[in-house]
Amino acid sequence: MPPRRPAARRARPWRAFAWLSLLVVLTAGGWYLVQTPARQARLRAGWASYLGTPQATGRIEAVRDNWNGESAASVVAVDRPDSGAPSPVFAGRPRSTTFASAVRVLENTGYVVGYSDALECPVWVAYRMWDLGRPLVAPPRPGSFAVDRRTEARVRPDEYTGSGYDRGHMAPNYAIGTHFGAAAQLETFLMSNVIPQKHSLNAGLWKELERRAATSYPTRFREIWVVVGPVFGERPARLRGGVAVPEACWMVLLDEDGGGVRALAFWFPQDTPAHAPLEHYLTNIDRIEAAIGFDLFPELPDPAEAVLEAQTAPRAW
Repeated sequence: MPPRRPAARRARPWRAFAWLSLLVVLTAGGWYLVQTPARQARLRAGWASYLGTPQATGRIEAVRDNWNGESAASVVAVDRPDSGAPSPVFAGRPRSTTFASAVRVLENTGYVVGYSDALECPVWVAYRMWDLGRPLVAPPRPGSFAVDRRTEARVRPDEYTGSGYDRGHMAPNYAIGTHFGAAAQLETFLMSNVIPQKHSLNAGLWKELERRAATSYPTRFREIWVVVGPVFGERPARLRGGVAVPEACWMVLLDEDGGGVRALAFWFPQDTPAHAPLEHYLTNIDRIEAAIGFDLFPELPDPAEAVLEAQTAPRAW
């Protein structure tokens, strides 16, 4: 029978682990104490959200977000007055700069649409997501789309049938349904919220970003604003009923906290592969605005807007 090791020798690995754990705690605590009060509040909220709804984000993401936080180079200081009640748009509704046709603004329970009757499509859609502090449960998905009689185009769902394009949501039904309820989710199935999208895009990276916007990002950052839309060429192809077909789609996500704002901007061609890396499609807001003819955030102070919109994020959050 082999001799037993002395108890003191057996305990050494545990003592080393205990000392290492204590060192990590003291280092993290010291780092926390030297942060600004606003930063400390964000750290507390981030970890509380992570612990409350861990299905929305991973531990590595939570640590990385808290480490980068407001020290990230992409955060731009913005002195934005409090507008009172939360709004689905950030820093004003998108404003036409070179867009050629009239835009009809359609208010819905959980999102706002800028709609072009000439193109028979939305040209921008804006919504806001925030952390609900609980797992998200969506109402049952509606079975069909509906004509939006607030528009002159009155696009019908069957105009997409056999076209080779999905009816691509701009405001996603899952995000709106989980945050605003069944009636609001039903509004996302209005044809004024739909553009022609290739299935590989609609069910691929577009869906992945919609999921992050509804679950992961609000849990990690408390709230975000999202603006999305299509990119049309000078003479876009049309579906049989007249709906214009975009050549690409874009999505901008904004995270604001403690007087700072950072942005993610994406540009997805229609033929984007379903499982391509998201980072390959990062761009800047300036490129999007030049292509679509809109100022997306017209109420941002000009100096901050110039810096924010020229940046391309180094990675997806």
